[in-house]
Amino acid sequence: MAVEVRLPKFPECWETCGNCGQGEVQVLEVHVKAGDVIRHDDNLITLETGKVALDIPSPHAGRVVEVCVSEGDTIGEGALITRIEPI
Repeated sequence: MAVEVRLPKFPECWETCGNCGQGEVQVLEVHVKAGDVIRHDDNLITLETGKVALDIPSPHAGRVVEVCVSEGDTIGEGALITRIEPI
């Protein structure tokens, strides 16, 4: 059974300071594709806010079943990034 991996909550400092998190959050790079076998903490995507780039690691090891974002997509907290089948 595949596990959904969603974009985690943005760092708290983005809300209080707002300096890094200004503007839209876009997918700068997608590091995985369907069929890839990944380890825990492998980078799934890199986000860009215009001020900072942020790598989003996988919380699970397994095989990527589906990638639900593309480079250039604007996404927010809780957005579905990928589905992973634990192996």
